[in-house]
Amino acid sequence: MLSSIFAATFAFGASVVAQSSSSSSVVCIAGQCLQGSYNTTLGGTLSASGISTEVLLLPGQYTSTTNPELLHELLTSSSAKFSPSAGFGNSSAGSSVSLPLNVALQPGIAIYPQTLYSGQGSYSGLPSSPVGNTTIPFTASSIALSGNVWAAISAGSNSRVIMWNSVPDVSQLPATASGSLSLLNLQSSSCSPACSGNGICSASGTCQCPSGFTGASCETCSSGFFGPTCQACPSGCTSCDDGISGSGRCLVPVVSNLPSSCNCINGECGANGQCTCIGGWTSASNGTQCAACASGYFLDTNGNCEICQLGCQECANGTGDCITCQQGFTQDGNDRTKCDTIPRTSSTGAVCPDGSYGAGTSCAVCSPLCTTCFGPNSNQCIICGSGTYMFNGSCVTTNVEGVCSGSNLIANNNKHECDTCGPKCTACQIPNFNVASTLDQAQCTGCLPGFVLSQGKCVTNCPSGTFLSPQDNLTCTACSSSCTSCAGSATTCLTCANNLLASNGQCVNSCPSNKFSSSGACISCHPDCATCSGTSFNQCTSCSKTLPVLTNGRCLATCSQSQFFDTTSSTCQSCDSSCASCSGAGPNNCLACSSSSQVLRGGTCTSANCTSGTSVVPNLGVCLSELVTPSPSGTSSGSLPSGLSTPITTTTTQPLQWWEILLMALGCAFIFVAFLYCWRRRARKQRAKDTAAFASAKALHKQNWRWRLARFGERLFGHSRNPRPESEEIALWKLRAAEEARHHKEMEKLIGAHGHSRSGSIRPSSPLSSLHPYKRRGSHDDTNTLCNRLSAGSMYSQVTGMARTGAEPRQPVKSDPVTSRFSTTTLGSSVPKKPNVLKRQPSPNPPTPAEAYAASVRQSPETDSMYWITPTNTGGSRNPFFRK
Repeated sequence: MLSSIFAATFAFGASVVAQSSSSSSVVCIAGQCLQGSYNTTLGGTLSASGISTEVLLLPGQYTSTTNPELLHELLTSSSAKFSPSAGFGNSSAGSSVSLPLNVALQPGIAIYPQTLYSGQGSYSGLPSSPVGNTTIPFTASSIALSGNVWAAISAGSNSRVIMWNSVPDVSQLPATASGSLSLLNLQSSSCSPACSGNGICSASGTCQCPSGFTGASCETCSSGFFGPTCQACPSGCTSCDDGISGSGRCLVPVVSNLPSSCNCINGECGANGQCTCIGGWTSASNGTQCAACASGYFLDTNGNCEICQLGCQECANGTGDCITCQQGFTQDGNDRTKCDTIPRTSSTGAVCPDGSYGAGTSCAVCSPLCTTCFGPNSNQCIICGSGTYMFNGSCVTTNVEGVCSGSNLIANNNKHECDTCGPKCTACQIPNFNVASTLDQAQCTGCLPGFVLSQGKCVTNCPSGTFLSPQDNLTCTACSSSCTSCAGSATTCLTCANNLLASNGQCVNSCPSNKFSSSGACISCHPDCATCSGTSFNQCTSCSKTLPVLTNGRCLATCSQSQFFDTTSSTCQSCDSSCASCSGAGPNNCLACSSSSQVLRGGTCTSANCTSGTSVVPNLGVCLSELVTPSPSGTSSGSLPSGLSTPITTTTTQPLQWWEILLMALGCAFIFVAFLYCWRRRARKQRAKDTAAFASAKALHKQNWRWRLARFGERLFGHSRNPRPESEEIALWKLRAAEEARHHKEMEKLIGAHGHSRSGSIRPSSPLSSLHPYKRRGSHDDTNTLCNRLSAGSMYSQVTGMARTGAEPRQPVKSDPVTSRFSTTTLGSSVPKKPNVLKRQPSPNPPTPAEAYAASVRQSPETDSMYWITPTNTGGSRNPFFRK
C-alpha cells in the first residue's frame, strides 16, 4: 500500500510539466532580492494589495526587520498574503502573513522534473510504516529534502546512497549516485536512539510503531502478536507462542463454556446457562453446582464420586463405609462397606432359593433380570442377573463397550452396578467389555471443557512427548520418535532427540544463519539482524543490506551525515572535508558541499562564482543568480515598487531582559574587582620597589634565600640572631645618655636637701640673668627650673644658721646644658637625642650670643683646688662648695 502511494505520487510529479512559461518578477531570500525571469516553484509567493508585483520567497525565515525595503514593505503590509507551493505549508493558498514567517519544506521529500527546482513539484511526507524491502522508482532532475530528513536511494547497480541535502541538479551527482533512481527508505533523523527497522522516526523525534509492534524503538511485538512482522495469534487461542521470535503456535485454546462460567465445577454449561452435572455429582450446601457427591456415592481418593456397594443407601467419603442399608439388606459384620441380603422366606418359614421370593405360603419366581428379588418385577431386584447391572433401582443392560443403557455410566462387574467414569470424564468405555472386565480398564471419551484427553484420562495439559490434536482440540497425540516435544503435528518438533536442534519443526545438526541455538531449539534472530547472539535488537553480529551499519550490536540504516558506509570493510568512514555528505571516499564523491561558497559540480565541490552580487542560497546548494535570469538591460521596471536593493531604515529597540541586565551588572562588578586587584598589585609592587631601593641605598641586609634560610633555622631551633656590632657614634651616645642621667639624679638629690632659703634673705639679681631669655635650640624648660631652684636660697645661711651680711651669692645659671665630657662638641645637651644612624649628622650650629657670653665669663679651675660650681662673692674659705 505504501509503495503504491509513493509510486503514484512520484509518477505524477515526474509526468507533469510546468503549466506556464517563465515569469518575470522578483525572487528573494532574507537580505537580498533579484529581479528577473525564473522557472523555480520552490517556496511560496508573497503578495499585497497596492503592490503589483509578486515576490517568490525561497526557503528561510523572514521577520519585520528583513531587508531589502521592497521585501520589508510586503512583509509588514496589513494585506500581505502568502501562497506556499507543494510541501511548504499546511494552510490554504492566500493565507495572511504572521511574522516571523518561516518558509520551509514540511518533513518529507519533494521532486521536480527540471533542474534548479523547476517545474510542477510533487511532495511526499514521511511514511507511517517502513518501506520494507520494496523499491519505489521515480524520475527527477532536482530533489528537495526538509531539514533532519534522510532518504535512502538506490542508483542502480546495487548502489545505495543516503541523501541528507537538497540536490539542485541530479546530473551533478557523482558516478556512484547516477542512474535510475529508486526510493528505499525515508525517515527523520531526530530520534535518539534510532528506531528499529520496524519503526518510523517522526519529525517530533519519536518512533511511530505499526500495528502489533511496541517499545521505544518499535523493537518488539505487543502481547498476542508474534513473528518478524508481529502478526496476531491464531483465532481460537487464549495465548500463543508470541513475541518477535515466537512461532505463533496455540498454547491455550479458547474455551467458551467453562464450568466456572455457570457456577459449576463438575458439570457442563448449557446454552441457557444451566449446569448439568456428570454422574455422581450434585450441588453443594454453599450453592456451588456439581461440587458434592450425590446420595449413594462417596468421594474417593482420586477426586471422583464413586457409587457405594450394592445394598448400601449412604456411605462415608474417603472410606466408602456403609452408613445405612437399603430394604432387604443388613450391615455385614466383617466388611463395613457391604450390606448383606436378608434371606427370603415364605409365610410358613421356608427359605426361598436364589431367583425366587416369598409369596405367601410358597416361593415365587423373580424376573429373569434378577438373581435375587423381593417381587416379580424387574425393578424389584435385589441382585441383578448375569449381563445386567443395577441403575436407579432397576437392572439395565450394557453395550459392547460396557456403557449402561440410558446413561453415560460404565458397568462395574464387582459391584453389579453402573458406576461413574472417573474424574472430569463426561463419557467413557471399556474396550472389549465382558464379565471379566474391571473398572480400571475404563477409558474416558469425553472431558469437561478446559481439560484434554490423554491415555483415557482427563488432564489439564498434554504430557511431554504429545501434542493437542488440532482436529478436535481434545486428544493428546504422541509425537514422532525424532521429537521429544512437538506442536500441531507429530513431525513438527519443538525439541529433538539425539542432541539435534529443532528448527522450523525439523531436527537439524546446526541452526541456520538467521537463528541461534537455545535450549535445544533454533530461535529466530530479531528481524533487524542477519546473524545474532540473542533475540534482542541490540544483539546483532552482522547486518542485512537494508540496515547495513553495525553499531554497538545494532543494525542501523545510515552512518552519520558526514560519513559513508564502506561495503568493503562494512564500517562507516569519514567523508572528505569539502563534503557535507558523500557516497564514497575522496573529494569526487560529494553529495553536498560543506562550504557555503561552493556548489556541486560532477560530485566535486567547486567555487560558486555567483553573479549579480548574490551568494549561495542556504540548504539549496545553488546561487540565487542561477535561479533568476536578470532582466535585459533597458527593460522598464516601472511596474515594480522602489526599494529592490535599498536597506530598510527603520530600527527597532527591544527592552533588555532580566538576565541581560544581570549579566551586565555582573560584568561591571567583575571589571571593578579586576581594576582594584590590578591597582593594589601595582601599589604593592611599587612599595616593594621603593623598599628595595631604600635597602640598597642604606646597604641593608638583602633578604635573599640565604637570609630566609637563616631565619627559618632560628625559628626552628630557637636561636636568636647575633646583634649587629654597634657603631662608635651609637656607643658614645649611650655613654653620654647614661652620664647625664646620673648627673640629673645627683642634682635632684642636692636640690632636695637645700631647696629653701632662710626667711628674710635677700638675693641680688644674677649677673647672668640676661642669659635666660636666650634658649638654645633643642633645649628644654627643665633647665630654667633648675637654675631658679639653685638661685632660690642661700646655702650658707642654711649651713651656719646666720644671715649673710653681704649680698646673697648666686650660682651661675646656665640656660644651656653643661658640657658633657663624653661629647665631641663644645656644648652638651641636657636631653640626649638618639642619633640617626641612617642619616648623615649635620654640622653643629654656631653659638648664640648668650652662649658666647657664658663661655667668656667662665673661669678655668685652679690647679690645687676646684669648685663644682664657680662661686660669686662667696666670702672666701667659708664657701661650702669649695673642694680641697
